[in-house]
Formats: sequence, structure tokens, C-alpha cells
Amino acid sequence: MTSVPPDPTFGGEEESICLPKRPRMEECEAETGDTRRTTVDVSVIIPVHNASCWLEECLQAVLNQDFTGSLELSVYDDASTDASRAVLESWKEKFEAKAVSMVISGHHSAQPRGVGYAKNQAIRQSSGRYLCFQDADDVMLSQRVSLQYAVALLQPHALIGCGVRRVPEGSTERYTRWINSISPEQLLTQVYTSHGPTVIMPTWFCSRDWFCQVGPFDEGGKGVPEDLLFFYQSLRQGGGVARVEQCMLVYRYHEQAATHSVLEETIWKLRVDFLQERVLSQWESFTIWNAGKQGRKLYRSLSPANQKKVRAFCDVDENKIQKGFYTYQDSKERPKPRIPVLHYREASSPFIICVKLDMTEGVLENNLKSLQLTEGVDYYHFN
Repeated sequence: MTSVPPDPTFGGEEESICLPKRPRMEECEAETGDTRRTTVDVSVIIPVHNASCWLEECLQAVLNQDFTGSLELSVYDDASTDASRAVLESWKEKFEAKAVSMVISGHHSAQPRGVGYAKNQAIRQSSGRYLCFQDADDVMLSQRVSLQYAVALLQPHALIGCGVRRVPEGSTERYTRWINSISPEQLLTQVYTSHGPTVIMPTWFCSRDWFCQVGPFDEGGKGVPEDLLFFYQSLRQGGGVARVEQCMLVYRYHEQAATHSVLEETIWKLRVDFLQERVLSQWESFTIWNAGKQGRKLYRSLSPANQKKVRAFCDVDENKIQKGFYTYQDSKERPKPRIPVLHYREASSPFIICVKLDMTEGVLENNLKSLQLTEGVDYYHFN
């Protein structure tokens, strides 16, 4: 067990600690002369903030891994005010007995610096050639590290996820079904939906080299979706996305989770910008599938150049279709833009689908299938 003392700059006052936006490779590779840093296969990365009620179960699950390689646990305590640090320290002997190295550090400033900062610090002090991300309130199953490690060896430039079991059972039912059921192809085509990363952050596993090329995490703190930003950056750099099909994580839902601090509009803007960058920039024209609230909101959120590419809205609602047009009243153009509203069978691909997945009892999916369209070529889901 290695316990790293708090940085003196974290005394009673908050002082700025600047991470480079992209870590230097020599820093990421931890070429510091510490032999421990060159011999560990996998580091489990856990950011902690006031997680004392979850930690016992979380840490026991790390010890229960059946992984036969070398394992390390790297924990960063982000200004916890509960008993989190004491719980961590109490596990010293248990980890030593299992020959699992453990690195703990943290700070005691008045305010936490956020999940992105805590993860960056835990990674910086770690030494594994591969990184297994774990939230303190979740529980990994015993095969998680071994199964994801096997996939990561074959895909060193990918983010590897896994199936999850949500607790309490039934919470976020649609979201959980999506996490576990999308196809390998959809891991790349459905990256624009409101669900966020197609492999969720608490299941991520990747090579240290890939993290260094893509990262670090954004350190903007509360309200910043550091996982989504990192996921997008990984895709920009040509990274893959893969998933171990088996359920390897008990994924806990509770109101204190950091994800609840991110505003919906923040996510919306990031998604629209990424869609425009990756898809719409490649299309000369397209149709928005949904003439209702969400479709119109997407249209209004587009750049002027991409608004001009919208040839029509399409829908199945006869009331919307009979209106004939959507007039963009907020436009400063004269005359104001009027976009036709068509029945989906009369519309032309490619489409951006602004209808919620898994909410139409299969009607949307059957309509798309009837047009013999290919996801990722003829259409992308946005909602």
C-alpha cells in the first residue's frame, strides 16, 4: 500500500494546480525511475468524494477480481468531508495481503475540484499499462478486469465498456436497456443521442497510451460532462468503441450522482456541435425526421449554413403534415425561411431522427425498416 500525502498547495486554501490540456507522454508513461511504475498491468482508477457509504462494497469487489496479472488501485479523495479517507486507509492490510498495490492521495480544500480533476490525479499517480475506471458507488463483478483486459489487448485504441445491472432495479429502464442492447455498429452510429457515450464512463477500460493521446479529462468541475467531452475527443482521433457483452458492473442510481449536476442544455449544445462536425458537414442536404418540438429545436440550434441544408421535416402526424410548412419565426432573414413538412414516405434521405428511441412500441423502427435505410449511412439517431 502506498499512501501519497496531500500536496502542500492543498493546505487550507485553494490554489491553482494546472494540468496541461494534453499530458506529456513521458508523464503519462510515468518514466520516473520507479520500477513499480513499469510492472503493473492494470490500474483501477477511483475518484472519491463523500462515498464512505459505498466504499466497503466497492473495494471488496476490486479485491475479488479473478485477474491473474498485476493489479493496482489508485484512489484520489476530492475533499471528502465524510469518513471516506478513513475507510480507504482501513483497507491497507487487505490489499497488501492480496499483493494488490494501492495508491491513495487527495486534498482538503474547502470545495471539491470535480470528477475530471480527481480522475486525472488518480491516473497521474498510477502506473498501470491499462486503466480500468470505477466509480466509488458502483460494484465491479469478479471477471470485469480480466474480460476487458483481453479485449483491450486486441484494441489498444478503443474505449472498452461492458454490460451493466442497474440498482435499484427498474431505475432508468430505457437507458439501461440501451446500454446493454445496442449493436457493435451502433456503438459508433448512436454517439449523438441524448444518452451520451455509447459505453458509459463507469465501465470504461483503455490503454494508458490511448488515454495520454486523447486526454486528460476536462477539469471544469461541477456541471461539466467530462466523460462526454473525452468520448468525443477519442472518436475525433479515430478511437474505437467496444463492449464486453456480459454484465460486469452493478451500476447504482441515486440523486447524489455527479451526472445530475450537468444541465440538459449543456449536453444539447455539445451534441449539436458534434453532429454538425461529424455528419452534417459531410452532407449537402438532409431531412429532419420529426416536425414537432424536438425536430424544430434541432433546426433552430443548427448553424445558418446547416439550416440551409434542411430540405424538409417529415412526420407521421397528419395534423403536422397538413400544415404544409414550418416557418422559422426567429430568423432575421426576409422572407422568413419556410421548410416543407412531408409524410415520411415522401421525404428523401439522409435523415436525422429526432424521435426518442424505444418509445413508439416499434413503430419508428418498422417505418425505418420499410424504407430499407442503413443506419450510419442513410440516417442517424439524435434523440
